Amino acid sequence: MIVAERKPIAKIEEMVAPYRKVLVVGCGTCAAVCLAGGEKEVQILSEELRLKAQASGRDQVFDEVTLTRQCDKEYLELVASRVKDYDALLSTACGAGVQFLAERYDTTRVLPALDTRFIGVTLGAGEWQQRCVACADCILDQTGGICPKTMCAKGLVNGPCGGTNHGKCEVNPETDCAWTLIYNRLKKLDHLDLMREIAPMKRFKPSTHPARFQHMAYKRLDGDA
Repeated sequence: MIVAERKPIAKIEEMVAPYRKVLVVGCGTCAAVCLAGGEKEVQILSEELRLKAQASGRDQVFDEVTLTRQCDKEYLELVASRVKDYDALLSTACGAGVQFLAERYDTTRVLPALDTRFIGVTLGAGEWQQRCVACADCILDQTGGICPKTMCAKGLVNGPCGGTNHGKCEVNPETDCAWTLIYNRLKKLDHLDLMREIAPMKRFKPSTHPARFQHMAYKRLDGDA
């Protein structure tokens, strides 16, 4: 999932200060799971902003709505009738959600309440760790399901480097060496032979952003080969 965290309240207060009526728009998926922008977090943020405005003598209104997702057009339509009543929208979605919301309602200022961190997994209550850099060139079949591009401080796809020390990384001695983890996993799977294979060099070439992907089935519907 995409992991994000809320910006400092002072920063958010600064962003919304010029606007009298603000709709705080929550996201009920990733942002909710990482306790940054779901329904409960939207309520807390809105109340904090009301109290800040009251203490500063500003006449501001903060209302709330939480959508299932902000990265799908169908859910953005659910607030179409309300947006015109507000001077700004404060989004608690990831960066993609903020941009999609701004694209849909391009005559209303859309502000980000969160900082997007990474694609990751849940380690425990309130703790997440990055596991994917979305490289579009997955080699997890060769590395026992452990991503060296993400887990290795140097992003090595052929490792380990000469700095690994008793299973720890030379960049951060408190971090496990990704290639030691890969070795141990492949050994457990009885596939250490994969360690002898040299992964080809990665495609370090200019890329056009933003990337775009269309599912094969929908390409056929559009008449493509």
